[in-house]
Amino acid sequence: MKKLILSLVFLPLIAYANEAAIGVTAPIDATDYASLQRGARAFVNNCLNCHSANYMRYNRLKDIGLTEQQIKDNLLFAGEKVGDTMTVAMNPQDAKKWFGVAPPDLSVEVRARGADWVYAYMRGFYRDETTPTGWNNRVYDKVAMPHVLYELQGEQILNHETHQLELVKPGKLSPSEYNAFVGDLTNYMAFMAEPAKQQRKNIGLWALLFLGILLVLAIKLKKEYWKDIN
Repeated sequence: MKKLILSLVFLPLIAYANEAAIGVTAPIDATDYASLQRGARAFVNNCLNCHSANYMRYNRLKDIGLTEQQIKDNLLFAGEKVGDTMTVAMNPQDAKKWFGVAPPDLSVEVRARGADWVYAYMRGFYRDETTPTGWNNRVYDKVAMPHVLYELQGEQILNHETHQLELVKPGKLSPSEYNAFVGDLTNYMAFMAEPAKQQRKNIGLWALLFLGILLVLAIKLKKEYWKDIN
């Protein structure tokens, strides 16, 4: 039990150290609907083949400016309904046999690890012939997941002298274009982890404004009551 508690305490610190080593900050903006929509498309086309998002429903994408018809036309490919959750057809037992571990659900991955960690992870793959998949990751050492986006990013190697990643085979996207692509993907995953976050913020601002006005009225009322005594 003590080991479990210690691991839960120090795991975020380890993840933060890995982020700091790469030195990236995820471009998170919950008000950038264009980025969120591009990220949703990237998630459905690239992540939803293996990973599920069982706590996210397609109809929540209306919160980022998509209409129900746009969701049907662009993001539903296997007979799903707009009200369905983002499930995956892959059998968990088959996935475990193929990858050594079943791909985790990504509904709250950003809340669990942080947006910067996810952004760094998607940029951190490099070739490593010592692993079963031929890939490793700067942020998540000995990761079981292969680099599914290598055609877009290209192939990187880890320079063991400088401990930096070097692009040795360009992909379909330039480095800046790939970073923008995974930035949109991470932005969407941050939204997916807390779809109502922006709404809560807006409600909070209105609540603070109401309390501020109420405070002013309370002060004036106090002065009015106590003016004859003072």
